[in-house]
Amino acid sequence: MALVIDGESCVMRLTLGALAELEAGMAADSLMAMVERFESSNFTSRDVLALLGAGLRGGKCGVSEDALYHAEIAGGPIAAARAAAELLARAFTVPEA
Repeated sequence: MALVIDGESCVMRLTLGALAELEAGMAADSLMAMVERFESSNFTSRDVLALLGAGLRGGKCGVSEDALYHAEIAGGPIAAARAAAELLARAFTVPEA
């Protein structure tokens, strides 16, 4: 999936390493706790930034954490939160054969 940051389309992907990093960064007890946080809309803007940052690193997009904090994301904060939730959901979706 892609996210438009400062007018540039950036590919995002959550790798297993990124998920492990997120568990620690989001102080989640498990992967399911992370998912439940987003499903229940009980997430913070910091959670959104952590997810987007991990996805951008997994997609090998060269956006630094500092640049992400100051970036213009197409669609604003709501689009960023939706992209983070979709990215997390896709990480746990089994592709159809």
